Amino acid sequence: MATTSRALEVTVISGEGLRLDRRRPVKKNAFAVVRTNSRISRTTKTDIDGGSYPTWNEKIVVDFPSQARFLTVEVHCKTYSGEKIVGTARIPATDFAGGYFPDNYLHFLSYRLREDGKGERNGIINLSVRVKVPENRVSATMCSGGAVPWMGGPLAVEGCSSGVVTGVPVWHRYKY
Repeated sequence: MATTSRALEVTVISGEGLRLDRRRPVKKNAFAVVRTNSRISRTTKTDIDGGSYPTWNEKIVVDFPSQARFLTVEVHCKTYSGEKIVGTARIPATDFAGGYFPDNYLHFLSYRLREDGKGERNGIINLSVRVKVPENRVSATMCSGGAVPWMGGPLAVEGCSSGVVTGVPVWHRYKY
């Protein structure tokens, strides 16, 4: 059975240089929306004091469909006339889920926000992304003798009766 989605842990850290209509700096009430496709989205809390440099430091877990190509992050601002989109960043899935990264790798990313429709630059969004691996998959992989990257001391996996530890000897020559 093929996996149809993965869990993503997205921490929306902060924004930089946010402006409304490219002229006026955002004064307050900025928040971010994380979308995996047009129907699935999660929202951060509103930063009421951050102005053009809001800080959220909010962890959001979303399902990321395996066929999805982008993660979209929008920054919005509540104004007296309603809610406005400050800017949007489309993050390619290959930036955090490519084949070269180990499971549970934490990516720190910064992207330029663009105004919708115009493509004009409008601030920066800072975030971290981690593709979550279910605990039972890690244990099953390790018990079956699969390769799981591990560095450090002894490794004990609950429920495994035996295993083989491999390593690379390191030779160091020094004088007494």
